[in-house]
Amino acid sequence: MRIGVTYDLRSDYRALGYGEEETAEFDAEETIAAICEALSGLGHAPERIGGIRPLTEKLAAGARWDAVFNICEGLKGVAREAQVPALLEAYDIPYVFSDPLTLALCLDKALTKRVLRDSGVPTAAFAVIESEADIAKVAMDFPLFLKPVSEGSGKGVDARSRVTNAADLGSVARDLLVRFCQPVLVEEFLPGREFTVGITGTGDGAEVLGIIEIVPTEKYVGHGYGYANKSDWEDKLAVVPADDADAQAAGAVALAAWRVLRCRDGGRADIRLGGDGKPRFIEVNPLAGIRPGYSDLCFIADFQKVSYQQLIGKFLDSFLARHAQST
Repeated sequence: MRIGVTYDLRSDYRALGYGEEETAEFDAEETIAAICEALSGLGHAPERIGGIRPLTEKLAAGARWDAVFNICEGLKGVAREAQVPALLEAYDIPYVFSDPLTLALCLDKALTKRVLRDSGVPTAAFAVIESEADIAKVAMDFPLFLKPVSEGSGKGVDARSRVTNAADLGSVARDLLVRFCQPVLVEEFLPGREFTVGITGTGDGAEVLGIIEIVPTEKYVGHGYGYANKSDWEDKLAVVPADDADAQAAGAVALAAWRVLRCRDGGRADIRLGGDGKPRFIEVNPLAGIRPGYSDLCFIADFQKVSYQQLIGKFLDSFLARHAQST
């Protein structure tokens, strides 16, 4: 197949003056090169496209592909991750990974938790602060954990995110409202082990690829897997494979969430144990990072002895299976 590859290259946005944290979700050149190499190794013909603007230009000029391998995060708006898939659907071009509805929903952590809660998937108690007036309305027991409602890569999660009193709740919430210009998610703080679950496949065909545990060291920043811990992680945490009873329970919750949210082809979910030792859903990433030697999903594949090309092949197998069912 002739497969287009859509992506946001971090260096392009840095050259335009965007900061390190602003571009944290975007991809490195080595990721795009690795994807194209894997696609070629699987017998396909990859073609680099780039982000939504070059994609729009190419489509308007008449370019078409048999499929698109989409890892485009988008820059602006609450549906930024959904923009490329929506455009591809308008041109009837099939693509790998989740559809616009799932991507837009999952970017909003509060809406995602509401859907999962209503479906019986265990998640931490939560509230949403839309404006400063909502801060006084939060009626939850401390400690609490605060983060922007629609960011990835740990943005907005730092040493102040866990709060133990009303004064700190107000201070952190006001700061996040100003910095990120979006609502703030307030969650019951979960003190237990934290797992990241890799998933491949779609619907009933989805399965757990593997599970890793995030184990903090003395240099870990704060109480959550935030931006500082993710971007410069080597001396702050250990990433270890996990397969004990707690991990398996976390995997079951992650897989249930994946299916309820109709995520497709591959990604990951984050699960943490509560004070009662039971797993709670934190968030899902249906457009997970796949930078070799850096991204959690790649670590999971490495621990499972799944090569990078095999990982990309699993995504494509799922895509081809569901595409065949729709034609």
